[in-house]
Amino acid sequence: MSRHASGPVPDPWNAACPSRALLALVGDKWALLLLPVLAEGPKRNGELIRRLGGVSQKMLTQTLRDLERNGLVRRRDYQEVPPRVDYALTPLGQSLGAVVGTLDRWVIDNFREVEKAQAAFDAAA
Repeated sequence: MSRHASGPVPDPWNAACPSRALLALVGDKWALLLLPVLAEGPKRNGELIRRLGGVSQKMLTQTLRDLERNGLVRRRDYQEVPPRVDYALTPLGQSLGAVVGTLDRWVIDNFREVEKAQAAFDAAA
């Protein structure tokens, strides 16, 4: 990382830069699927399991904790019996959610074109 007046400037192209950990987090499949769901509003654990088809409880918990640790998700425990907890995006998470939403739209809009490219490549190989 190079130096800047306010401290080191993140350089994710540098293998030694700790910003790569953040890049890995936001590029994680489950994080990419979770952020747009949480952008809809606070969700409880069961809702998230149902919406993220195929995610295990262990992976959901791990992803939520990673997002919470990095300031992207807020966990709210209502201190009730039975336990009630929900998760929501923080303002920082909302800003990332907007970027992920753009990526989601690109995938939806271009998926068929990518399939055609894959088929053409496979046919030529």
